Amino acid sequence: MPLRLSPFRALLATLAAAQLAYPRVSADRQPQATAAVVGLMLACSAAETAQARGASRALKLLGSAGAVGFGAELVGTATGRPFGHYRYGERLGRRFRGVPLAAAAAWAMMARPAWAVGGLLASGRSSRIAASSAALCAWDFFLDPRMVRDGYWEWRDGGRYEGVPASNYVGWFLTGLVLFSVWTVLDREPEQPGSSDGALGLYLWTWLAETLANAVVWRRPKVALAGGSAMGALAIPALLARLRLVPGE
Repeated sequence: MPLRLSPFRALLATLAAAQLAYPRVSADRQPQATAAVVGLMLACSAAETAQARGASRALKLLGSAGAVGFGAELVGTATGRPFGHYRYGERLGRRFRGVPLAAAAAWAMMARPAWAVGGLLASGRSSRIAASSAALCAWDFFLDPRMVRDGYWEWRDGGRYEGVPASNYVGWFLTGLVLFSVWTVLDREPEQPGSSDGALGLYLWTWLAETLANAVVWRRPKVALAGGSAMGALAIPALLARLRLVPGE
């Protein structure tokens, strides 16, 4: 019987290949390569969500994540709250009121992996919202330093962590609280053990790939340590919790 490759697995393999090739892209082609990686990651997350929760619910979940995140960015660039004062450059493509449309994709593509991690770490509604928000925020310890370095956005007053202020991470966590509060309404039906394995795998891959890339390829040990520790503090317990479910399945 031939081995069937699910759309999610095929997209994950393509995403991994694209991310591994990214450091070899010339500086003048980086914006296009960045857009391609974001598109692949969003497609990967969408395929996993549809596979696990159904196409209709996947559209609602990812759509709401993009809307909440984009709304927070609009408020953030206009008022400096909740992230701090920053502005986007022109390298991420078309913008609406100063915010690239790609920003919505960035929030949407990591929401489901963070939600899966939160579900493995917490059982109550409020605790899962908090754990998922922390998991989403942890990813930004990798994202923001790289995007600031490459000129995609900048902070008005800089910051102590690679030019990024602490207020940014407070803003990410607060936005995550709103986002995942919405998800508790849209995604009430309990998930079966193992149904979120793809999302957990995407979170684990992102953690490992970003840590190694910053440590070895970009030679940014501070980012590798901070991001690796932040995501690892949630990824490892989530993986162990998933492994404990195996005998009872």
